[in-house]
Amino acid sequence: MTVAKGFLPRFLPFINKKRTLSQQLMFVGIVITLVFIFLALFSPILQTLGLLQDPTEFLDNPIHTPPSLKHWFGTSRLGYDIFSRTVFGAQAALQVVLLATALSMLVGVPLGMLSGYIGGRLDKVLLFIMDSIYTLPGLLLSVTLAFVVGRGILNAALAISIAYVPQYYRVVRNHTVSVKTEVFVEAAQAIGANTWQVLSRYLFLNVIQSVPVLFTLNAADAILVLGGLGFLGLGLPEEVPEWGHDLKQALAALPTGIWWTTLFPGLAMTTMVVGLSLLGEGLNEFVNPRLRKRQ
Repeated sequence: MTVAKGFLPRFLPFINKKRTLSQQLMFVGIVITLVFIFLALFSPILQTLGLLQDPTEFLDNPIHTPPSLKHWFGTSRLGYDIFSRTVFGAQAALQVVLLATALSMLVGVPLGMLSGYIGGRLDKVLLFIMDSIYTLPGLLLSVTLAFVVGRGILNAALAISIAYVPQYYRVVRNHTVSVKTEVFVEAAQAIGANTWQVLSRYLFLNVIQSVPVLFTLNAADAILVLGGLGFLGLGLPEEVPEWGHDLKQALAALPTGIWWTTLFPGLAMTTMVVGLSLLGEGLNEFVNPRLRKRQ
């Protein structure tokens, strides 16, 4: 019991009675994120149970109906049920965002470790390439690539992921450069460990502490980029519910007083971004001992 009492406050500081503001906001971010994950996972089940309409069905619904008991968020100019499309939009957003951030992480982390550990000409070439990509605006880079690869979940994820690769690369490379001179790494080299063994056994877990923070913050940014692509008609196919595309379709009716078609998709996108951002900032304090000491 003594070990358990000392273990929990160290690894789960938000369980303590005295929570800092950052930990409280992190808890709020976790709740918001879990709500959207629940909606994304169980929206097909809710549709099967009759609690949600088919988000692609529009012929049986009146157009531009304000929020009511039958249509909680109203209907669009084509007759789509906005509540159903908003809920299913979370599913499309999470699929693209998780895939995009995972792809960028899978590319950026290994390249950062190799560059920081091996150094030399490889490090200079990769630094030049990553810095060149990093200087370009992320949305502009994603829009350009989306023109090339076309629409689709995988294509949108590829277009979004390229902007985040340099961030993982730079963070992991800098950590690798500082850690590779530690005694335990030199000891591993002295006993004959090759490059793969050093990277996988001795460096990997010591240089990825900041990766979860980057993952959540990039996921929040990726939702906005996906919304931008959808607004420009470059994201997902039209039959797939997506918040950015729905905002584009609703924009023409906004001056006429049809407010609900823009409010609810925009509110869902904003809430999800805020939740992931709060989660990322809380994780940043958790993995960064300097920030913890300031509290």
